[in-house]
Amino acid sequence: MEVKLWNDKREREMYDNFAELYAIIKATERLEKAYVRDIISPQEYELECQKLIAHFKTLASTLKDTVPSIERFADTYKMECPAAINRLVISGVPATVEHRAAAAASASTSAAIVAECVQNFITAMDSLKLNMVAVDQVHPLLSDLYSSLNKLTILPPDFEGKTKMKEWIARLSKMGAADELTEQQARQLHFDLESSYNSFMAALPNAGT
Repeated sequence: MEVKLWNDKREREMYDNFAELYAIIKATERLEKAYVRDIISPQEYELECQKLIAHFKTLASTLKDTVPSIERFADTYKMECPAAINRLVISGVPATVEHRAAAAASASTSAAIVAECVQNFITAMDSLKLNMVAVDQVHPLLSDLYSSLNKLTILPPDFEGKTKMKEWIARLSKMGAADELTEQQARQLHFDLESSYNSFMAALPNAGT
């Protein structure tokens, strides 16, 4: 005896959609695992993942009244597809796209910090040239520079600019706010700043290219 899962055409269409949704989630889970295990190339993964996400979005939109929660659908049918749920429901883009976005954001942040460091170097050197040599004038500039250098993760902990600025900040901290650098001290500080700036520029990726 044949057992029917549906009573009319509308119900049949709904179950067909359920079957398709089930297949998409399972296929995405397999694809995610294959990518993580390096079984397929990033290019192949991204192309297939984009197709599955597109199909999923279309189908999820169609089923939004009958399947309000994809997570509940997966639980109901004991699918155990956490990677697929993450990719289809939470992320909505292939992992390769996520990685590129993260790298771009990181590069953008680094570029902003590099610009900040350059600005702080130039400000400190220009201030000395303008004979701004009082401790309460010099100390904040060197502190800003030291702080911005520490934000840049591409610089090693023993980077020349960091160590020299730290030494100068410690020296100035022992002086009074109204005290001024001697001509010899100002000249040495400017030399250290210039030397550190040149080292800084040389340490940047693709420097000089």
